[in-house]
Amino acid sequence: MNQKRVIPVVLGGGAGTRLWPLSRAGFPKQFLSLVGDETLFQQALVRLDGLRDTDIAVERPIVVCAEDHRFLASEQLRETGIEAGAAILEPAARNTAPALTLAALQALEQDEDAILVVSPADQAVTDRPAFTRALQAAVRQAAGGQVVILGIRPDRAETGYGYIKTAQAAVAAQEAAVVARFVEKPDAATAARFLEEGGYFWNAGLFVLKASVWLEALRSFRPDIHASTVATWQARSADGMFVRPGKTEFMAIPSESVDYAVMQRCPDSPFAIRMVPLAAGWSDLGAWDAVWNVAAKDDNGNACHGDVIATESKNNLVHATSRLVSLVNVDDLVVVETPDAVLVASKSNSQQVKQIVNALGQQQREEHALHRKVHRPWGWYDSIDEGGRFKVKRIQVKPKASLSLQMHHHRAEHWIVVAGTAEVTNGERRIMLGENQSTYIPLGETHRLRNPGTIPLEIIEVQSGSYLGEDDIVRFEDTYGREKQS
Repeated sequence: MNQKRVIPVVLGGGAGTRLWPLSRAGFPKQFLSLVGDETLFQQALVRLDGLRDTDIAVERPIVVCAEDHRFLASEQLRETGIEAGAAILEPAARNTAPALTLAALQALEQDEDAILVVSPADQAVTDRPAFTRALQAAVRQAAGGQVVILGIRPDRAETGYGYIKTAQAAVAAQEAAVVARFVEKPDAATAARFLEEGGYFWNAGLFVLKASVWLEALRSFRPDIHASTVATWQARSADGMFVRPGKTEFMAIPSESVDYAVMQRCPDSPFAIRMVPLAAGWSDLGAWDAVWNVAAKDDNGNACHGDVIATESKNNLVHATSRLVSLVNVDDLVVVETPDAVLVASKSNSQQVKQIVNALGQQQREEHALHRKVHRPWGWYDSIDEGGRFKVKRIQVKPKASLSLQMHHHRAEHWIVVAGTAEVTNGERRIMLGENQSTYIPLGETHRLRNPGTIPLEIIEVQSGSYLGEDDIVRFEDTYGREKQS
């Protein structure tokens, strides 16, 4: 039996702005647990890892994500137990076509005949066995050199998705239908006509094809993207599993999607393109109403997460992060609470949350990009109080992890250990602190915090000074390769 070798590709870009305030630029939706206990990124990895069959071998996945999200991706990979073949770090957003091209170039380094199964990192699937069967059928089709996409049979006149028109109206499960054409996000009347006529499917953004076929098609349709991406790949550097494309060359790559660059050009071309239907409870979770659609609900249709009490209320989505949220006699709302922001919106208009995010960006507010609780490779910090010349943080450091050796020009710090053991470098001194012990870091003093123990270290940090911004850090040594100014 001819063994088909699959390399999963998870595209981890995107900001998920319509899922604010939970999703933010510094911690976007793909790294959140919105449906189930695993994050969407982890679910994508596990789904693709499960494609193995007697004739299908699954190799180590390739992840493409933003440079700023590298530690989120590596930590969540570690939690799944899946070892990546590479994590390609993009210095800027250039859409999915360059991202897939970088993954294809990496895949050829791993296996010259690799079949890529490409998935966004931010989708939800409720029927994993059905997903597996459909993707396995697509892999077997792609092994012959076909370009294969996955399509969702529409159940409503949706205007927010692109559509795939197949050559025949009826497509059986695991059948590969000929793709006649693509239609981008139609108006309501056109979408209703598609639903009535049949033979139209939503484009799920899932692709299966050989790496060599993708590169050949891209070179044929968009030689400019192909040439500039190859140039940035040739200028790459590697650090363990992290692969960094050449930054200067990367910035010259045109921004384009997989669909526009290649897929929509394949019909009536030498590149045969087929569609396999996917009936697996798929959702792209594009906005809060989509999260409500796939979430578990109570008898009144309320989907609640966290500490929630709802009375005489129905069909609401409520996500409470840090406090009790109560609803009385309201219907069809989205209520999302985080420590620093609360969203209340009608469920039917949840797409418009992006307008709030745009306003936050224009006002340069911190809530646009970061949560109050900020994750770092060594742990996290939570800014719990702040005044004119002081800030209070709760800091947790993972076992055996340490912050950088650093100093500040504008602030001094007091550290109080509340759990675990701290090894503190304070100028020329190195001391150990246990629970209820503290130390003072003067302004301008070189210092470092390390957790030498086997349980998490927690401290309360009180900053005082004329400027308390996160960019007042000069790093001298750093385990994580960050720049000296951050």
